[in-house]
Amino acid sequence: MPVPVILDCDPGHDDAFNILLAAAHPSVDLLAITTVAGNQSVDKTTLNARRMCEAAGIRGVPIAAGAAGPLHARPHGGQLIAEKIHGGSGLDGPSWESGPGAGFGDGEPTVPQDPRDALTLLRDTLIRHPAPVTLVPTGPLTNIATLLLAHPRLTDRIERIVLMGGSAERGNTTPAAEFNILCDPEAADIVFGCGVPVTMFGLNATHQVRATPEVIARLTALGTPLSRLCVELLTYFASTYREVYGFDTPPLHDPLTVAHLIDPSLVSLVRAAVRVELTGTWTRGATVVDLDGVTGLPPNAEVGMDVDAAGFWDLIVEAVRVLGGAPNTP
Repeated sequence: MPVPVILDCDPGHDDAFNILLAAAHPSVDLLAITTVAGNQSVDKTTLNARRMCEAAGIRGVPIAAGAAGPLHARPHGGQLIAEKIHGGSGLDGPSWESGPGAGFGDGEPTVPQDPRDALTLLRDTLIRHPAPVTLVPTGPLTNIATLLLAHPRLTDRIERIVLMGGSAERGNTTPAAEFNILCDPEAADIVFGCGVPVTMFGLNATHQVRATPEVIARLTALGTPLSRLCVELLTYFASTYREVYGFDTPPLHDPLTVAHLIDPSLVSLVRAAVRVELTGTWTRGATVVDLDGVTGLPPNAEVGMDVDAAGFWDLIVEAVRVLGGAPNTP
């Protein structure tokens, strides 16, 4: 049976590919998409989710906007936005009004936004689906924490939480903290402590899946409008990762979550105690992963470690092929 999934995301280039993977693979039943502020404002991440569904022909999956900011005000004010990586739209690279992702006149996709907010869509989907649902958050964890706080009795309707965030090693936004967790450490603390099974794919795992020139060539060879869109997205993503981090090829973080659901053998997991640092001057937002059991705390998460990158990219390329239709011919 396919795994029933709700994606909670902040598209974002890597989130965009996770939407494609979840929609394309028969092992996943994509029930809904909820959005959150993170890589860009929630208005932009919601538009980007609709744009990707439009470009890939994904219909009938409700998309609802969620939290515009963290549970609590940031200590030094302002809101974290990853514009240096994802651009002003949150999904820079293609020309959405006139390029492969277009076809909507003024650039507004025809895939609708659900009139419900993310919390209501999450609640309704959990209640109405006959089986417990897997939540896959790949942005700040604000929506998921809000759900857990507002509807604690619904935890038995959540099969597990498979998230992208944190790291068993170092951060990428501060030396200690990864972006998604740092955006809302209090929300992350609630999620890791909620008692629902949690699987975490942090930077130590996602940095192993790089969009190499060989990957770009495979996508280019598909020759469809969707594959060209994906190449434009990855080309832009590569340029910002090179400029900001000095990476020669960009890591495609978020789809490791759904790839794991499709093929659990792709990533080795270890059980560990994971705690979120909330107060450290230099370490706020860090995920403290006790791989050696030195704290004596009971494990509360599975943590992704070693990745079969080739197998991961096979899934991504196949998803783009399935959703992209036939190649264009002269």
